[in-house]
Amino acid sequence: MNACQLPPFLQPGDDLWVTMPSGVLRERDAFERGVAVLRSHHYTVHLSPNITDQWGYLAGTDLQRRQALTAGLKGDYPGIFCGRGGYGGARLLEDWAWPPTPPKWLVGFSDVTALLWGLATQGIASVHGPVMTTLAQEPDWSQQRLFDWLAGRPIPPLTGKGWGRGRTTGILLPGNLTVATHLLGTPLCPNLEQVILALEDVGEAPYRIDRMLTQWRISGVFKQVKGIALGRFRDCKAPAGIPSLTVEEVLRDRLGDLGIPIVSELPFGHGVPNAALPVGFPAQLDGDRGTLTVGAP
Repeated sequence: MNACQLPPFLQPGDDLWVTMPSGVLRERDAFERGVAVLRSHHYTVHLSPNITDQWGYLAGTDLQRRQALTAGLKGDYPGIFCGRGGYGGARLLEDWAWPPTPPKWLVGFSDVTALLWGLATQGIASVHGPVMTTLAQEPDWSQQRLFDWLAGRPIPPLTGKGWGRGRTTGILLPGNLTVATHLLGTPLCPNLEQVILALEDVGEAPYRIDRMLTQWRISGVFKQVKGIALGRFRDCKAPAGIPSLTVEEVLRDRLGDLGIPIVSELPFGHGVPNAALPVGFPAQLDGDRGTLTVGAP
């Protein structure tokens, strides 16, 4: 994978589009607080028509959600923020081509991984970061990190627990493990050669994490990547009374023998903080020092 093209950086007063590409909105108060954070940074916020739509667990039908996303892509909005995750992003990209519009920022995480990785296949960089329902919960430094990156200012390294194997450079590709696993072998999955994977997850029992990582191993994908950055694996515990490995033991077992730099316990993913990470941009992973460093924008 080659480095992706950076969209133009945001300026105070820019118009931003907020849309719901995945699950139905359930956290309206948290959503409104997130929108208020955008406005506090002097952006003008426009809400897509499907913010309150519902079709089962989705924020409207595929057509409604696709039209809302397309309106943001085709409109005069240099940045698009996703309202929440949930499920449904990949459905929008089935038999659909990205409209030929100027590059613009897309921000989100969790289920939005499908859109972030889909954009990366088009050579466009994006941001793995908070959605509207989580943004206001982020500490000041995490919010500032997001807006610094979107404005073209450098962001500091993240520090976790290094597993050794020295350091490496590659193209950073963050995402949710479950969503990313279901993109393997599809046109939505970028070329993973020369990539530093940054993975996180939530609510998956350790055996399910094991099953997904085993699929990555069997597929040979891990032989292509330069390093792996691991964020938060929140609520990834076995049910009470069920014999199990811990998620930490699973990660060590399935990744520890790959012979590449790995850093775990980095502050991104579900929960707080969820430090913003660029998608498709050069980075350095130091398995000895336990750091993930993004190049200057």
